[in-house]
Amino acid sequence: MGANTSQVSDLSDNSSLKALVGKESISENDPFWNQLISFTFISPTSSGDSKLLEEAVIPLAKILIENNPRTGNFGALVRIFLGRTKELKISTECQDQLFIWQAHNALFMIRCLLKVFIREMSEGELRLQFSYHERVPGSCGGSEDLLEELLSNLVHLIVDVPLLDITYSILFEAVTTLLVFFSYQLFHKDILRDGIVYQHMMKGRCLSLTSRLVKTLLYNFIRQEKCPPPATHIFEPKAEGGLLYGLASGVASGLWSVFTLGGAGSKAAIDQEHNSLPLSNQSLLLLLVLANLTDGPDWPNPYRQAITCFKNTQDTSSLEQPHIFQINFNSLYTALCEQQRSDQATLLLYTLLHQNANMRTYMLSRTDMDNLILPILEILYHVEERNSHHVYMALIILLILTEDDSFNRSIHEVILKNVSWYTERSLTEISLGSLLILVVIRTIQFNMTRTRDKYLHTNCLAALANMSAQFRCLHQYAAQRIISLFALLSKKHNKVLEQATQSLRGRQGDNTALPDYAQDLNVIEEVIRMMLEIINSCLCNSLHHNPNLVYALLYKRELFEQFRTHPSFQDIMQNLDTVIGFFSQRLEQAGSDLSVERVQEVIMKGAQALPKDRLKKFPELKFKYVEEDQPEDFFIPYVWSLVFNSGVGLRWSPHGIELFSMDSG
Repeated sequence: MGANTSQVSDLSDNSSLKALVGKESISENDPFWNQLISFTFISPTSSGDSKLLEEAVIPLAKILIENNPRTGNFGALVRIFLGRTKELKISTECQDQLFIWQAHNALFMIRCLLKVFIREMSEGELRLQFSYHERVPGSCGGSEDLLEELLSNLVHLIVDVPLLDITYSILFEAVTTLLVFFSYQLFHKDILRDGIVYQHMMKGRCLSLTSRLVKTLLYNFIRQEKCPPPATHIFEPKAEGGLLYGLASGVASGLWSVFTLGGAGSKAAIDQEHNSLPLSNQSLLLLLVLANLTDGPDWPNPYRQAITCFKNTQDTSSLEQPHIFQINFNSLYTALCEQQRSDQATLLLYTLLHQNANMRTYMLSRTDMDNLILPILEILYHVEERNSHHVYMALIILLILTEDDSFNRSIHEVILKNVSWYTERSLTEISLGSLLILVVIRTIQFNMTRTRDKYLHTNCLAALANMSAQFRCLHQYAAQRIISLFALLSKKHNKVLEQATQSLRGRQGDNTALPDYAQDLNVIEEVIRMMLEIINSCLCNSLHHNPNLVYALLYKRELFEQFRTHPSFQDIMQNLDTVIGFFSQRLEQAGSDLSVERVQEVIMKGAQALPKDRLKKFPELKFKYVEEDQPEDFFIPYVWSLVFNSGVGLRWSPHGIELFSMDSG
């Protein structure tokens, strides 16, 4: 970068960059600055290219850290950028691509240097790097906080400059630079609850722009704009020299290409499939970072407030709450449905369902919920390929949705044809409700045999329990999987009992090992109890709608024998005994060697004949998701792991990362 450099390998020898980081102060009026920010460079979007860039920038940045207290050149560079941002909106309206290009290049250089500064120094020391320009004789600087001015200008740029082909790169760079400012969190194990950048964004000049920033970031996500094709970034030299206006003489006039985010001939073009939506991706990451900032001692996080209370554009009710705004819910819903492949889109969906009552009500009112639920189920179906956090968030989304009875009813009315990603068996026709049951039970079984995460299977069972009273016309395979899960639990229960017995015999009266087995038994028996309650809830509330479950129950009736007299299950087993006994008698009366069709016919008629008062009533099964105390301890490391792994054009060395372990998630 700088003076038409176009290769990373050239950076360390570039004369303009050497002057920038050198020992001599450069006046802000010097033509040097126009030359410095007039370069062509292909933006790194792949991790490999980002690593090369970082390795080239680090030594230059370290020299600048040493010399900047005397030269103030970093502050001068910031002011050069700020001077251009004041006219960016006009430049956009006038299609002044050259001006936008130079402003972008200046910001890119600032961002690259900041990324190193933040790793090398505290926030207090960083603020000093911004202030040193004031000590340079002849500087145009005043006494205002240049750091806050830069943050404020970046937010203004994001919310004021329209998204066009010619502004795509600088808008991306502004969003990315804000992410870099917050990256101090990566290098601290404890959650940062204060700081200079935090204060400026939460309480300073940026506060009044909160709702506009959140709205713009959401619309960037909604629009899913791809990188403009390279042709939209090429300047054609003009014969009259108009293109070179304001540039130092001697700068080459060929190939005036703006810093494109993965243009022709770049390695990033190979990764275009993964990084074709860099502005959308980066905007979503910044939104999640802002939403998960902790509240101050006497003020709430305004960005979370904005996310919590925004309304549909068709909502005509009052907009009196702090930081409230309106957005097109249909467009947001569509984008959420389309983007659930990524952790960050799933986390946004969770955030909106959990925190924004307006959006939750809207989603639950949709008649095409399958467009949202199917991608979530696909995440769970491929549980072994997903990180644990992504699976956890997908399950919590289902749990929140199943808190609503109308949702639990409606999903059994949506009939799906040939679910291609479900490969265990061919499902030519199945209701969305039955598919949800199948996938959740499969997730429980995977968890029991692999990860053994108690919270995961607890949330799975809670979702099934919420649905159980509304089970309708369960698919034959879904009914079988419910009973097969119970069979697996029964087998594990018996195995632990056997191990406890053998251990007791082997130790000849030494009972020290028994508490471990007792704990294992308690956990398994809690899950068995929950499964029995789920089956009982279905039988009590919708027996006549579920002949397949009764069939599966009768087919495996021997599984339940051992729990009939167990003190933990006696009460709930009474209803199952009643149902099993009633239908067994009806089948005996129907004769022997009955076909499957005949058995189902007997069950259908019997379901209508069984008096409801013969089944004991139990409290309704209802579970509500509640965030853990101090949710930031989970969400902030999770969000920053997404920035670390998914930020486009951002690459941090894993050495020195304190917030999370490199193998987490």
